[in-house]
Amino acid sequence: MTHIIGVVADDTTGANDIGIMFSKNGCTVKVVAYDEHLKLQNDANVVVVDTDSRLDSPALSYQKVYQATKALVELQCTRFFNKTCSVFRGNIGKEFDAMLDALDEEFAVIVLAFPKNGRKTVNGIHTVYGKQLEESEFAHDPVHPMKQSNLVSILQEQTDRVVSAIHLDVVRKGATALKAEIESQRAVANYCIVDAETQEDLTVIAEAVKDVKVLAGSSALAEELPKFVPTEPMISPLQSLDMNDPYGVLIVSGSLTPQTGEQTQLLIASGCPTVVVDSRHIYSPQDRQLEQDEAVKRVMERIVNGSDVLVMADNTPEIVQQTKQLGKEKGIDALTISKMVSALLADITVQIVEQCHLKKLVIAGGDTSGTITRKLGIKGNFILKEIATGVPSGLAFGRDMLIVLKSGSFGEADFLIQAAEHLKSLTHT
Repeated sequence: MTHIIGVVADDTTGANDIGIMFSKNGCTVKVVAYDEHLKLQNDANVVVVDTDSRLDSPALSYQKVYQATKALVELQCTRFFNKTCSVFRGNIGKEFDAMLDALDEEFAVIVLAFPKNGRKTVNGIHTVYGKQLEESEFAHDPVHPMKQSNLVSILQEQTDRVVSAIHLDVVRKGATALKAEIESQRAVANYCIVDAETQEDLTVIAEAVKDVKVLAGSSALAEELPKFVPTEPMISPLQSLDMNDPYGVLIVSGSLTPQTGEQTQLLIASGCPTVVVDSRHIYSPQDRQLEQDEAVKRVMERIVNGSDVLVMADNTPEIVQQTKQLGKEKGIDALTISKMVSALLADITVQIVEQCHLKKLVIAGGDTSGTITRKLGIKGNFILKEIATGVPSGLAFGRDMLIVLKSGSFGEADFLIQAAEHLKSLTHT
């Protein structure tokens, strides 16, 4: 019998992030949109269902994760992973509870650390590049501002189940000692958060939890798990597709994170033609349509001649503030405004893709990635190659395209340049 690992991820970029961790260690990985969760097939070692629920209400996110987990049970998955944001943004308590409820289980091990992306947990305190969450950029998140760094406290506020922790001193004793402590915690707690500071710590944890049915947290542990959880070789369902076209790569940025800001600046400085969309026009249907038409026209003039083109919402502080103020005057909340901007970028993208049957697309920003892929009719993707830590390229299905979906806070300054070159050089056999 083929052993399948079932993963539920709360956003599109996170689904691909954990997908590449398994994929680069020999697993065949398929990422599937939530709308397709009832059509899962036994054609991969790891099946990731993207619920795109991080920005949903707690009740809706619970329902999605519960149903997705039930679908993975029907697929006869043997172990499960609940992939969350690596700084615990989102409806983590509800989503963890939903998976345990669906599995009729009462214990999960959680590892949030992602050392290669600067996320570390020591004595239960989580930091990002040395800064506690309340001092990091995530303290200003418009939807889920992180105001504390104690992971047990953050999770305990969102669940009635008992949360405990195992600190670094136990992890450093090795896998046997850690496994024994995890079993002790199983008797007194439902969720056990384990510290990690280095990749070596994650290797120890992976060995210790190799028989634990339910895991949760960031994607980083998934890079080490295949060393201890054997998977049978599978015949890849990927077929040779001609992905060559005469057009450039469309790069769409909908993220306001400092990392993506730096990446778009460097891309522009490299000479990439750029179309900047004025987000203040999203409130008037007529102005919005004019903005969309003008953007599509300007992109098409360049991309059909082989040039890569960047499309982005204007991220200058004044425009962002004015957009928020206009929305506030109309009684529109910050989350809805963000989704309206993503929707405009998505409509522009869909029109361009359909006009020239574009096959190469890079998207920066989790919510923007989810919005665009849904509007394109992309049902999911097979993971191809890792471009940067946690960011793979993928072969989409539902619409044959090569895609890169990047979390706003991931990647070095030259990532968007790298991603475009990667897609142009990628040959799939």
